[in-house]
Amino acid sequence: MSEQSMPVPVTVVQGREVSDFPELAPEAARGRVLRVTVTGEEVLHRVNADVPESMLGGAELAQLIDDMFVTMYAAEGVGLAGNQVGVDLRVFVYDCPDDEGVRHVGHVVNPVLDERDLDDAVVVENEGCLSVPGPHAELGRAEHATVRGLDKDGNEVVLSGSGYFARCLQHETDHTFGKLYIDRLSARERKRVLKKMNEMADSVFARREERAQELERELAG
Repeated sequence: MSEQSMPVPVTVVQGREVSDFPELAPEAARGRVLRVTVTGEEVLHRVNADVPESMLGGAELAQLIDDMFVTMYAAEGVGLAGNQVGVDLRVFVYDCPDDEGVRHVGHVVNPVLDERDLDDAVVVENEGCLSVPGPHAELGRAEHATVRGLDKDGNEVVLSGSGYFARCLQHETDHTFGKLYIDRLSARERKRVLKKMNEMADSVFARREERAQELERELAG
Protein backbone atom coordinates (compact mmCIF):
# COMPACT_ATOMS: atom_id res chain seq x y z
CA MET A 1 0.00 0.00 0.00
CA SER A 2 1.34 3.44 -0.84
CA GLU A 3 2.23 6.13 1.65
CA GLN A 4 0.11 8.82 3.29
CA SER A 5 1.83 11.48 5.38
CA MET A 6 0.59 11.86 8.96
CA PRO A 7 2.08 12.66 12.39
CA VAL A 8 3.01 9.55 14.37
CA PRO A 9 3.52 10.41 18.10
CA VAL A 10 2.55 6.97 19.51
CA THR A 11 3.81 3.59 18.29
CA VAL A 12 2.07 0.23 18.57
CA VAL A 13 4.21 -2.80 17.67
CA GLN A 14 2.48 -6.13 17.01
CA GLY A 15 -0.63 -4.71 18.65
CA ARG A 16 1.11 -3.48 21.81
CA GLU A 17 2.01 0.12 22.61
CA VAL A 18 5.72 0.73 23.17
CA SER A 19 7.43 3.66 24.85
CA ASP A 20 10.22 4.04 22.32
CA PHE A 21 10.75 2.91 18.74
CA PRO A 22 13.22 3.89 16.00
CA GLU A 23 12.31 5.69 12.77
CA LEU A 24 12.83 2.43 10.87
CA ALA A 25 11.82 -0.96 12.27
CA PRO A 26 14.91 -2.94 13.41
CA GLU A 27 14.12 -5.65 10.83
CA ALA A 28 15.15 -3.26 8.05
CA ALA A 29 18.80 -3.26 9.13
CA ARG A 30 18.92 -7.04 8.65
CA GLY A 31 17.16 -7.06 5.28
CA ARG A 32 17.98 -6.54 1.65
CA VAL A 33 15.88 -4.63 -0.85
CA LEU A 34 13.98 -6.91 -3.21
CA ARG A 35 12.19 -6.18 -6.48
CA VAL A 36 8.51 -5.26 -6.08
CA THR A 37 6.22 -7.19 -8.40
CA VAL A 38 3.83 -5.32 -10.69
CA THR A 39 0.21 -6.04 -11.55
CA GLY A 40 0.00 -8.66 -14.28
CA GLU A 41 2.54 -10.96 -12.65
CA GLU A 42 0.94 -14.29 -11.84
CA VAL A 43 1.93 -14.48 -8.16
CA LEU A 44 -0.12 -11.33 -7.46
CA HIS A 45 -3.32 -12.72 -8.91
CA ARG A 46 -3.90 -15.99 -7.08
CA VAL A 47 -4.42 -17.11 -3.51
CA ASN A 48 -1.00 -17.62 -2.00
CA ALA A 49 0.09 -20.60 0.08
CA ASP A 50 -0.27 -20.55 3.84
CA VAL A 51 3.05 -20.31 5.64
CA PRO A 52 3.60 -23.89 6.84
CA GLU A 53 4.08 -24.68 10.51
CA SER A 54 7.59 -25.93 9.70
CA MET A 55 8.68 -22.37 8.79
CA LEU A 56 7.45 -20.76 12.02
CA GLY A 57 10.33 -19.79 14.25
CA GLY A 58 12.81 -20.44 11.44
CA ALA A 59 15.51 -18.35 9.79
CA GLU A 60 13.93 -18.41 6.32
CA LEU A 61 10.70 -16.74 7.40
CA ALA A 62 12.53 -14.26 9.64
CA GLN A 63 14.79 -13.26 6.74
CA LEU A 64 11.83 -12.82 4.41
CA ILE A 65 10.17 -10.46 6.90
CA ASP A 66 13.41 -8.49 7.31
CA ASP A 67 13.70 -8.19 3.51
CA MET A 68 10.07 -7.12 3.22
CA PHE A 69 10.49 -4.35 5.78
CA VAL A 70 13.44 -2.75 4.05
CA THR A 71 11.81 -3.21 0.64
CA MET A 72 8.66 -1.48 1.91
CA TYR A 73 10.73 1.45 3.17
CA ALA A 74 12.66 1.67 -0.09
CA ALA A 75 9.36 1.85 -1.98
CA GLU A 76 8.07 4.42 0.53
CA GLY A 77 5.03 2.34 1.37
CA VAL A 78 3.10 1.55 4.54
CA GLY A 79 2.45 -2.15 3.87
CA LEU A 80 3.84 -4.97 1.75
CA ALA A 81 2.72 -8.56 1.17
CA GLY A 82 4.85 -11.59 0.36
CA ASN A 83 3.63 -11.88 -3.22
CA GLN A 84 4.73 -8.29 -3.78
CA VAL A 85 8.32 -9.53 -3.54
CA GLY A 86 7.50 -12.59 -5.63
CA VAL A 87 7.08 -15.02 -2.72
CA ASP A 88 4.10 -17.38 -2.74
CA LEU A 89 3.38 -17.13 0.99
CA ARG A 90 0.57 -15.46 2.94
CA VAL A 91 2.40 -12.89 5.02
CA PHE A 92 2.53 -9.10 5.17
CA VAL A 93 4.44 -6.36 6.97
CA TYR A 94 3.25 -2.87 7.82
CA ASP A 95 4.38 0.47 9.23
CA CYS A 96 1.25 2.53 9.01
CA PRO A 97 -0.40 5.43 10.86
CA ASP A 98 -4.06 5.53 11.76
CA ASP A 99 -6.28 8.59 11.55
CA GLU A 100 -5.37 9.61 15.11
CA GLY A 101 -1.67 9.67 14.24
CA VAL A 102 -0.79 6.43 16.06
CA ARG A 103 1.95 4.49 14.28
CA HIS A 104 1.34 0.74 13.86
CA VAL A 105 4.28 -1.55 13.04
CA GLY A 106 4.53 -5.29 12.64
CA HIS A 107 3.86 -8.36 10.53
CA VAL A 108 1.13 -10.97 10.19
CA VAL A 109 1.47 -14.56 8.98
CA ASN A 110 -1.57 -16.27 7.41
CA PRO A 111 -3.89 -13.29 8.00
CA VAL A 112 -7.67 -13.64 8.03
CA LEU A 113 -9.95 -10.61 8.05
CA ASP A 114 -13.02 -10.64 10.29
CA GLU A 115 -16.30 -10.17 8.44
CA ARG A 116 -17.43 -6.56 8.34
CA ASP A 117 -20.10 -5.54 10.82
CA LEU A 118 -23.05 -4.44 8.67
CA ASP A 119 -23.43 -1.39 10.93
CA ASP A 120 -19.84 -0.32 10.23
CA ALA A 121 -19.51 2.57 7.81
CA VAL A 122 -17.89 2.19 4.40
CA VAL A 123 -15.50 5.07 3.79
CA VAL A 124 -14.44 6.14 0.30
CA GLU A 125 -10.89 7.48 0.15
CA ASN A 126 -7.88 7.46 -2.14
CA GLU A 127 -5.92 4.21 -2.19
CA GLY A 128 -2.72 3.19 -3.95
CA CYS A 129 -0.51 0.13 -4.21
CA LEU A 130 3.22 -0.46 -4.58
CA SER A 131 2.42 -3.08 -7.24
CA VAL A 132 0.43 -0.49 -9.20
CA PRO A 133 3.22 2.11 -9.20
CA GLY A 134 2.09 5.72 -9.28
CA PRO A 135 -1.65 6.36 -9.41
CA HIS A 136 -4.32 6.29 -6.72
CA ALA A 137 -8.08 5.82 -6.95
CA GLU A 138 -11.04 6.31 -4.65
CA LEU A 139 -12.25 3.05 -3.12
CA GLY A 140 -14.71 2.17 -0.38
CA ARG A 141 -13.39 0.23 2.62
CA ALA A 142 -14.84 -0.57 6.03
CA GLU A 143 -14.05 2.08 8.65
CA HIS A 144 -12.93 -0.62 11.11
CA ALA A 145 -11.06 -3.88 10.54
CA THR A 146 -9.70 -6.78 12.58
CA VAL A 147 -7.11 -9.21 11.23
CA ARG A 148 -6.17 -12.47 12.95
CA GLY A 149 -3.09 -14.54 12.26
CA LEU A 150 0.31 -15.47 13.67
CA ASP A 151 3.67 -13.84 14.15
CA LYS A 152 6.83 -15.35 12.69
CA ASP A 153 7.28 -17.54 15.78
CA GLY A 154 3.76 -18.93 15.66
CA ASN A 155 2.21 -16.77 18.39
CA GLU A 156 -1.35 -15.57 17.87
CA VAL A 157 -1.75 -12.01 16.55
CA VAL A 158 -4.97 -9.99 16.60
CA LEU A 159 -4.81 -6.51 15.08
CA SER A 160 -7.70 -4.05 15.06
CA GLY A 161 -7.71 -0.61 13.54
CA SER A 162 -9.81 2.19 12.17
CA GLY A 163 -9.48 4.68 9.35
CA TYR A 164 -6.28 4.54 7.33
CA PHE A 165 -4.81 1.64 9.33
CA ALA A 166 -8.01 -0.37 8.83
CA ARG A 167 -7.68 0.30 5.10
CA CYS A 168 -4.09 -0.97 5.23
CA LEU A 169 -5.12 -4.18 7.03
CA GLN A 170 -7.82 -4.84 4.44
CA HIS A 171 -5.55 -3.98 1.51
CA GLU A 172 -2.68 -6.23 2.64
CA THR A 173 -4.91 -9.17 3.57
CA ASP A 174 -6.48 -8.86 0.11
CA HIS A 175 -3.01 -9.27 -1.40
CA THR A 176 -2.49 -12.62 0.29
CA PHE A 177 -5.68 -13.85 -1.38
CA GLY A 178 -4.60 -12.62 -4.83
CA LYS A 179 -6.67 -9.45 -4.97
CA LEU A 180 -5.35 -5.95 -5.74
CA TYR A 181 -7.26 -2.78 -4.99
CA ILE A 182 -7.76 -2.21 -8.71
CA ASP A 183 -9.72 -5.46 -8.85
CA ARG A 184 -12.36 -3.72 -6.71
CA LEU A 185 -12.73 -0.79 -9.14
CA SER A 186 -15.14 -0.44 -12.04
CA ALA A 187 -13.78 -1.53 -15.41
CA ARG A 188 -13.53 2.08 -16.57
CA GLU A 189 -11.71 3.26 -13.45
CA ARG A 190 -9.36 0.28 -13.53
CA LYS A 191 -8.48 1.08 -17.15
CA ARG A 192 -7.78 4.70 -16.20
CA VAL A 193 -5.51 3.67 -13.32
CA LEU A 194 -3.52 1.21 -15.44
CA LYS A 195 -3.04 3.84 -18.16
CA LYS A 196 -1.79 6.31 -15.56
CA MET A 197 0.49 3.62 -14.08
CA ASN A 198 2.16 3.09 -17.44
CA GLU A 199 2.82 6.83 -17.66
CA MET A 200 4.23 7.11 -14.14
CA ALA A 201 6.05 3.81 -13.58
CA ASP A 202 9.52 4.79 -14.80
CA SER A 203 9.74 7.79 -12.49
CA VAL A 204 8.43 5.72 -9.57
CA PHE A 205 11.03 3.00 -10.17
CA ALA A 206 13.79 5.63 -10.37
CA ARG A 207 12.70 7.13 -7.04
CA ARG A 208 12.66 3.68 -5.43
CA GLU A 209 16.19 3.00 -6.59
CA GLU A 210 17.32 6.36 -5.20
CA ARG A 211 15.61 5.66 -1.89
CA ALA A 212 17.13 2.18 -1.70
CA GLN A 213 20.59 3.68 -2.01
CA GLU A 214 19.77 6.28 0.66
CA LEU A 215 18.58 3.51 2.99
CA GLU A 216 21.72 1.49 2.42
CA ARG A 217 23.79 4.46 3.56
CA GLU A 218 21.51 5.20 6.52
CA LEU A 219 21.49 1.62 7.77
CA ALA A 220 25.23 1.20 7.29
CA GLY A 221 25.93 4.35 9.28
